[in-house]
Amino acid sequence: MQITRQADYAVRAVLYLAQLGPNRRAATSTVAQAQHIPPSFLAKIISQLSIAGLLHTSRGARGGVTLARDPKDITLLEVIEAIDGPIQLNECVGDANNCSFSEDCPLRPVWCEAQRELVNRLKSTTFDQLVSRTYQATSSPC
Repeated sequence: MQITRQADYAVRAVLYLAQLGPNRRAATSTVAQAQHIPPSFLAKIISQLSIAGLLHTSRGARGGVTLARDPKDITLLEVIEAIDGPIQLNECVGDANNCSFSEDCPLRPVWCEAQRELVNRLKSTTFDQLVSRTYQATSSPC
């Protein structure tokens, strides 16, 4: 399972803006170039993030995009779900009736628990935490 490329781009765009510091604005072209995101794709992403209340946009010579809230108040889950919708590891997690095995299925509890853990992890990860990680020595847990 992977998040969509669009959600990955959204996370990278929000992280870039969070790294700029409080109330700092960036041109969308700058974000696109710095994060290697196709500009036309980024425009759609920024629109969705703005509708979700995560970004503010302004036009004109001094325009650009900025975070709508402090990075400590924006979670990884919010950004991903603003783009991809609610996280669902398997159809049966959302509705047990989607499973032909229903109550006898030994997998549904595993999917439900894994989803709960993933959602909780993404919900508890804020962009201020991610910004502080980028300045630490890199040691990948994967």
